[in-house]
Amino acid sequence: MKNKDFVRMILIGIAAVIIAIITGLILSGPITAMLIACLGLVLIAGFSYYTDKRYKALARLNIYLDKVLAGDDMPSILDQEEGELSILKTNIYKATTTLNHQKELLAEDKLRMANAIADISHQLKTPLTSMMVMNDLLKTEEDADKRKEFLNTQSTQLDRMNWLIQTLLKLSKLDAGTIELKSESILDKDLILEALKPFDIQMDLRGISNIVNTIGTSFKCDENWTIEAIQNIIKNCIEHMENGGTLTISSEDTNIYNQIIIADMGCGIAKEDLPHIFERFYKGKNAIKDSVGIGLALAKSIIISQHGDILVESKEGIGTKFFIRFYKTLI
Repeated sequence: MKNKDFVRMILIGIAAVIIAIITGLILSGPITAMLIACLGLVLIAGFSYYTDKRYKALARLNIYLDKVLAGDDMPSILDQEEGELSILKTNIYKATTTLNHQKELLAEDKLRMANAIADISHQLKTPLTSMMVMNDLLKTEEDADKRKEFLNTQSTQLDRMNWLIQTLLKLSKLDAGTIELKSESILDKDLILEALKPFDIQMDLRGISNIVNTIGTSFKCDENWTIEAIQNIIKNCIEHMENGGTLTISSEDTNIYNQIIIADMGCGIAKEDLPHIFERFYKGKNAIKDSVGIGLALAKSIIISQHGDILVESKEGIGTKFFIRFYKTLI
């Protein structure tokens, strides 16, 4: 055997048996000595067998750990035997499984970060290119009206870039789980009216009316983030409505969830686009010209992060309904 401890224990056992044989021979005669010899050999053989088996199991565990450290596929070492060695195997397997899961999570985080950086770069490219062209034109343009037009275009592009950056950063933070969402009790009416405030002037200019029907139920959610999610949906509805349309927002309370329903009278969403409208940077066939495709994705991420969901129903030419649901905790 290569294991020095094992060899040492065998030698000590043999030495003990020899001493016992000599002692038995001196005190009781050859028959007692033979019985001691047989018993000693049986004990040494049994000890050798089980010790060798244990060391081989430990060697397999060592090979298993080497494979884990090398990043190879993790084989199963679980068995149905009882004993301390089996418990050790189970605990090692649990530890390596946990480490492997953490490794996968880190890899996913890196991939999300790479995708976020790629998304930001891609989305900023168009407005940045436009601003560079406008800047070159401003250097040589002497007409005051033209210069004013170019400056207005630059201002619009800057606003768009700022919105893109802020939205993409919020999405990245939600993905990384670095945002702590509060659980507050907010009345449905307060939540909806606060979300509508930024659109008052825009709806007034376009002759869009809004109808708010609430039942006085309370929502358990983070007020600021939930308002932002609702505003992204309202913005999407307004952008796809003709002047003079009506936006209806109502609330419902069921045994399973509370929900806010936002319904427009817009162009609707094509059937083939419905499964994809919450995907980032997805633009359906009825999307407006300057749409980026991240507003609804952000709204979905915010609601899902609060253990809720957003569902949608739509018919082309009739309108769209969004259902923002917050599920109740069952005790």
